[in-house]
Amino acid sequence: MLRRIFLPTILIVLGYGFWMSPDFKEIAAGVAIFLFGMLSLEEGFKKFSGGLLERILQKSTDKLYKSIGFGIVATTVMQSSSLVSVLTISFLGAGLIGLAQGIGIVFGANIGTTTGAWLVAGFGLKVNIAAYAMPMLVFGIIFIFQKSKSLKGIGYILAGLGFLFLGIHYMKDGFEAFKSTIDLAAFGGVGLKYLFIFTGVGVFATVVMQSSHATLVLIITALSVGQISYENALALAIGANVGTTITAIIGAMSSNIVGKQLAGAHLIFNVVTGLIAIIFMHQIMWSVDEISAFVGIAQDDYTLKLAVFHTIFNVIGVLVMIPFINKLVVFLEKTLKSKEIKEIESYDTAQFLNESVLEIPTTAMSAILRETKHLYLNAFEIITHGLNLKRGNIMSEMPLEAVVKDSFSSSAIDINHFYDHRIKGIYGEIIDFATLAQSEMLPEDISRLYALKLASRDIVEAVKDTKHLQKNLLKYNNNLNRHIQEQYDGIKIGLAELLRSIDRISMMDDEAEIIVLLSKAKVHMQRYDILANGTLDNLIRKNLITNEMATSLMNDSSYAYEISKHLIAMAEIIFIDSLGDIKNVGEDMIISDEDVNTILAKG
Repeated sequence: MLRRIFLPTILIVLGYGFWMSPDFKEIAAGVAIFLFGMLSLEEGFKKFSGGLLERILQKSTDKLYKSIGFGIVATTVMQSSSLVSVLTISFLGAGLIGLAQGIGIVFGANIGTTTGAWLVAGFGLKVNIAAYAMPMLVFGIIFIFQKSKSLKGIGYILAGLGFLFLGIHYMKDGFEAFKSTIDLAAFGGVGLKYLFIFTGVGVFATVVMQSSHATLVLIITALSVGQISYENALALAIGANVGTTITAIIGAMSSNIVGKQLAGAHLIFNVVTGLIAIIFMHQIMWSVDEISAFVGIAQDDYTLKLAVFHTIFNVIGVLVMIPFINKLVVFLEKTLKSKEIKEIESYDTAQFLNESVLEIPTTAMSAILRETKHLYLNAFEIITHGLNLKRGNIMSEMPLEAVVKDSFSSSAIDINHFYDHRIKGIYGEIIDFATLAQSEMLPEDISRLYALKLASRDIVEAVKDTKHLQKNLLKYNNNLNRHIQEQYDGIKIGLAELLRSIDRISMMDDEAEIIVLLSKAKVHMQRYDILANGTLDNLIRKNLITNEMATSLMNDSSYAYEISKHLIAMAEIIFIDSLGDIKNVGEDMIISDEDVNTILAKG
């Protein structure tokens, strides 16, 4: 409802401004060009996502000071706290970083965004930046039409900078011309009343433009030509800082609960920082005067003094909030909770797939990988209980013979019910999400994505095969014929050993250990194939089992073999290929089916 009212209102206000003053069109055009430059700049940096930026983010956020440093540097380089917020929400949504790390990045981004004010006040207003804009636009457009992703990225960045410079030029000229028609400074004033009024105007302007950077540039250009007073400009800057949280909140709407918690932290930080700036306005203004005099800024150079003010109150906000980060995390996790599944009857849904992670191919891939592991955890439970085993026993050091004897239940669980509630929906979401994600991916990423879809299918097939195996496992569990009972216990021992190995692999990072365990699993899978090793023929020849038992055992050993094959194939994809450093090594070192046959023949 608000959106339907908001757009017509903005259009009416703009139309009225154009009618009232022809010079207003130049200011509005400058803002529009500047915002378009921001979009181009963000698009350019996104072209380089999936590589260096993500690797730096993952390695630079293990400590709070590193997270803050990353936020400062990334926002300084990209000149867009909005893009940094989107990147952070994407990584949070994919589960690649924690909430405390995300909050550190947001704190750093608030300091980093102050560099934009310094660049505009110190450089943009002192030289004819329109002269630099034209060559940037020309070269940028040429690069954009190239096929190379890197050249396209450079093109968007150059074009973005060109549009930013051009926008600043038009805003500055527009305000100078506008002054002859209407003197906006006449509407200003001093005192607490005007402090709150102009803070509110700053919030509103940032909400409308969805960019605190654009609002700051507008404030600085208006201040440079005397259209607003210095005191009112400071209040507008505070409002711009608070208003920028709207971008993070909008970005978090499509994220999971952790993304929403980050948006909450962003809001709390900026509101607290704004209140500190308002309450201690006079003390901060005194600090600005002292620092400006110390570094050689002229007493009447209000644009640079505004940049000093913007930096000081953001740094103060970060210093005040740092000791409370852990308490803030606890508060947000208690206040903003996901809806927990309390009933066994309820349907499990995807935990890591949301629109926010689609912004970057890397985070989309990571989210799908984590969701595939989530699907496997559900399948692990279903397969274990389908084999009438206890999960805790498999995950322990209990001897496998004892694991098999300690039954989960005296009756069969309804695998169809669990499949519908714990597997089917998530599998469908993974496939649908992967289809959306691949539209922005490179061919090599699409190949990796296809492998993850195969891993999900392997998990589903393993659950279905368990359903077929389950009936006779219960039937022959306590059969008087010890020979058939031993064979079915052997099937359960083999699958229990495989599930235990995969559980251990899921907690490993060492390449060699993972490869050894999976290679052993391949060998053991073949040992439990009674058709290949002659066990079934021996039982029939000696009349140790009936024909009915032989048929059941033949079919069920085939199901057990298929379960093992699907689970090993899945593990090779999500636990080896997911480790980027060993992807190629894993392909070379995991033993093939031919190697397995050779080992068995020698045995």
